[in-house]
Amino acid sequence: MIRAAAMTEQSHAKRQPFGQFPRIRMRRTRQEDWSRRLVAENALTVNDLIWPVFVKEGGPAREAVPSMPGVDRLTIPALVKAAEKATKLGIPAMALFPVVPREKKSASAEEAYRANNLCNRAVAALKKAVPEIGIICDVALDPYTDHGHDGLMKGGEILNDETIEILIRQTLAQAEAGVDIVAPSDMMDGRIGRLRDALDAAGFQRVKLMSYAAKYASGFYGPFRDAVGSKSALKGDKRTYQMDVANGDEALRECALDVAEGADMLMVKPGLPYLDIIWRVKEAFKMPTFAYQVSGEYAMIKAAANNGWLDNDRVVMESLLCFKRAGADGILTYSAIEVAEKLRK
Repeated sequence: MIRAAAMTEQSHAKRQPFGQFPRIRMRRTRQEDWSRRLVAENALTVNDLIWPVFVKEGGPAREAVPSMPGVDRLTIPALVKAAEKATKLGIPAMALFPVVPREKKSASAEEAYRANNLCNRAVAALKKAVPEIGIICDVALDPYTDHGHDGLMKGGEILNDETIEILIRQTLAQAEAGVDIVAPSDMMDGRIGRLRDALDAAGFQRVKLMSYAAKYASGFYGPFRDAVGSKSALKGDKRTYQMDVANGDEALRECALDVAEGADMLMVKPGLPYLDIIWRVKEAFKMPTFAYQVSGEYAMIKAAANNGWLDNDRVVMESLLCFKRAGADGILTYSAIEVAEKLRK
């Protein structure tokens, strides 16, 4: 009885507020800028930024992406200049996404693992010119398939194990080119372990694996597919391998499998609509956890700002700080350059 009473008393104490008005006034620490800064629980720095960029073959140095205001497809020389700017601003890493010409796409995605393909030439050029910035390459077949899917397809079905064999070849070609981080975004089962084994066996133990462990079959990817030219090619949708937007527990299972298979970092994609998933992943695994502020999120903010409906600077910074509050260690954002410039000021 004494123990039960003590437990009841402790439970009651836990339910009590820390203090009560008017002795406690929560607004006191909000009154001045300096005090708000002093008690801020989270902060956004340039070290949190990863800049996704689109690289293309020849033609004009820069080519605007209409659905992503302020974002351009860049030739390799223009990409190198952009990387130099990013480095001066202190951005730690860039993520490359190739715009593959239609004539180089095929059902079997041979271009994905060709040593001298666009992506690998871009990696080599960047590591030669700007070796201090980290280079991340996507591992998936959708830029290279004529049907727009992340894997090989047979009779309308995306083949899991056969796709992994191609992903291994793609990863090793990227490693040979000098990539620092490979980021499998394909969502094939079992690919992280196979890629880690292949990298280690080939002597690429230093290449890091950032797994898109929780990648959802989202409607927020549209502008990205415009940018890389896969939207018009896509047959059907990607719901048989990307995650159902209704599921949260499943994301933790996906992450657990990838951690066990050797992932160095975990990714949640998209970002803002999935802050709960970022939080759960970080809490569960205490792993380096990244999030992608995807093209649709970026486009919505820019469209609203361009119409005068939102304050672009304020909303961009607020949105990225929300990622940090949710537990993200870093954020892929197309706003990386503008954010880095604002942080410098």
